[in-house]
Amino acid sequence: MAKIKSLDDLRKVKSELQDKIKLRENANNPESMVQIKVGMATSGIASGAKEVFNYLSEELPKRNIDAIVTQTGDMGYCYAEPTIEVTLPGQEPIVFGYVNVTKANEIIEKYIKNGELVEGIIPKNYKSVE
Repeated sequence: MAKIKSLDDLRKVKSELQDKIKLRENANNPESMVQIKVGMATSGIASGAKEVFNYLSEELPKRNIDAIVTQTGDMGYCYAEPTIEVTLPGQEPIVFGYVNVTKANEIIEKYIKNGELVEGIIPKNYKSVE
């Protein structure tokens, strides 16, 4: 653990620990939260997925949106990288392509907060195995 040299350092450590505790507590019931998977295979990272992942991880808590942001491998949509899969509670997942920070902000404001569909949805071309 890093040395704490100021009150701001202490607040930062406290915030990080609270976020970890919250994530652990919600791990038993992830269906009740917004779930976002960011495709971070090599092609995704090269296209900017790391910036999108960091943006979502930082912005969602600031906006008081209970969400779990995780990284995943190749989603099979390399032509549309970076890609994210967003699952709202009780709904089917939707995959968005060509997501940059600006598009991620639009997805948060329009789709996650208000349920409005936004441009960039990749049509589902597969069936889940039951």
